[in-house]
Amino acid sequence: MIPQSFIQDLLNRVDIVDVVGKYVQLKKGGANFMGLCPFHNEKSPSFTVSPTKQFYHCFGCSAHGSAIGFLMEYSGQSYPDAVRELAQSVGLSVPEERDRLPPAQRAAEQARSVALSDAMTRATDFYKKQLRGAQTAVQYLKGRGLTGEIAAHFGLGYAPDDWQGLEAVFGSFRDDAIAAPLVESGLLIESADKRDADGKPRRYDRFRDRIMFPIRNTKGAVIGFGGRVIGQGEPKYLNSPETPLFSKGTELYGLFEARHAIREAGYVLVVEGYMDVVALAQLGFANAVATLGTACTTVHVQKLLRQTDAVVFSFDGDAAGRRAARRALEACLPHVADNKTIRFLFLPAEHDPDSYVREQGTDAFAAQVRDAMPLSRFLLQVATEEQDLRQPEGRARAQFEAKPMLQAMPAGGLRLQIVRELADATGTTPAEIEAVCGLGSDASRVGRYAAPRPRARRQAPTALEQRVVQLLMTYPSLAARLDADSRALLLDSERPESEVLAHLVGACEAIEGQANFAAFSEQLAQSPYAEVYAAARAAVLREDIEEDLATLEFDGAVHKLLAEPLRRELEALQTAVIAGTASESDKTRLRWLVSEVQQRRQVGYRAPQEGD
Repeated sequence: MIPQSFIQDLLNRVDIVDVVGKYVQLKKGGANFMGLCPFHNEKSPSFTVSPTKQFYHCFGCSAHGSAIGFLMEYSGQSYPDAVRELAQSVGLSVPEERDRLPPAQRAAEQARSVALSDAMTRATDFYKKQLRGAQTAVQYLKGRGLTGEIAAHFGLGYAPDDWQGLEAVFGSFRDDAIAAPLVESGLLIESADKRDADGKPRRYDRFRDRIMFPIRNTKGAVIGFGGRVIGQGEPKYLNSPETPLFSKGTELYGLFEARHAIREAGYVLVVEGYMDVVALAQLGFANAVATLGTACTTVHVQKLLRQTDAVVFSFDGDAAGRRAARRALEACLPHVADNKTIRFLFLPAEHDPDSYVREQGTDAFAAQVRDAMPLSRFLLQVATEEQDLRQPEGRARAQFEAKPMLQAMPAGGLRLQIVRELADATGTTPAEIEAVCGLGSDASRVGRYAAPRPRARRQAPTALEQRVVQLLMTYPSLAARLDADSRALLLDSERPESEVLAHLVGACEAIEGQANFAAFSEQLAQSPYAEVYAAARAAVLREDIEEDLATLEFDGAVHKLLAEPLRRELEALQTAVIAGTASESDKTRLRWLVSEVQQRRQVGYRAPQEGD
């Protein structure tokens, strides 16, 4: 858990113009900077970066956020990773549990990480240079239909058929200081039982005579390699081992290169091999990525759904492809949502995506993608296939197969629809399916089969209250203009609509005007009223209001808000007097209200003055 105080300090130190400017070409336009939005296609710039608010906003697609949000949206990083990258850029250390190490140990670990990253970068450059003179490798790639441009885009290289090829870059492998980061990064293999004459373990290149596919993380740094044999040989693909930089279960090949195409296409295509990714990019499907010789994991799915709301998995139609699809289905289930689309494409057994596009054409493959099987249908197919649904045993077995999959899904509309279809297929009711599958004990059940969860009474802010929220978010210091009487009326806990204002005023006072707009917005985004604040933030980003004008508008809006409950009470008491039901205390209160409302109309809202 990263403290909010650290987030505020971090966003006060970074300049969002510098952060965004690394990825987007920005030009000064008035008080802000403008550029082409990186999150959707546009020909004229509608993407603005505000150095005063430290926020970006696109008037075309409504994307907006702080420097942290930009890194998450642009690179697909998680919140902690984006915070760490920003912190590193300004020399801060993120205060997390794992960072509570002695300074010397922390420095040693950082130096080790830098050494590993440097080794991967230098090896990448070496392999790329070797490819230029390796005619056999070049002819192989040309034979697969690849151009030099696409090879350069993915940074393809060639590992020469040499046991000590990397010595040309790093120096002798007999030097322990040189060899250590190369062994740890997976570039070298260190033999445990074979030693040189001086007793040192024998060290040699892991990758030899292979096409090299650099694997990048979401920042674009090379963290591992996949090597494909050119002729005959085993294994066909050789991957980097697990290292401090690289974990097969969390990384996806081609995700860094595909991030823009994914946004343009509106979906990501997950295939099974490196060459499929590169070849598809050559053929017009640059939104493809691949798992790294391992089954799809839940972490893979999380990364993909950060990039897009639509994922299409492509598998061979044979038994191995069906098994891989089943594992992908299981990885997806915890992350399904009613606003996400996950589909499964099964090509004929004789084809992979590359061969299918070359034989049938891009239009035919695009049609296959559009017609891919929805997750719901695949789940039901997995549960019911090979079951004789005419017999009680077959129907019971289908429910048994579906049970762990349904339990893995979060409650929501999609799970409800699958439950209904399974009930129809097995001759039962949705309520019985929920009981058999153990869904009824979950307090988060939805639909008419579940009892509604009790909710605290909450009412959306009125238009006037929304405006006060916007002004306070822009200038938190305005909260100090509320005197005790105003607070008692405006932030009355008996008025459900005052919840947001009460929370916001407290937040404004807590920061004491020290946080900038971006830092303050990040803090509010973690609150129970995040949706209200998000809507207000979008409105704030569309205007530039000077503090003097904001102060006048704030005073007037508060005046109206304070007068409204008094006016309603006055009308109610006047009605009671006319009806003859008012008590003496009611009449006394009525006389005070008449005087108070009249006075407020005459003098308006009085802001507290110095010395009050």
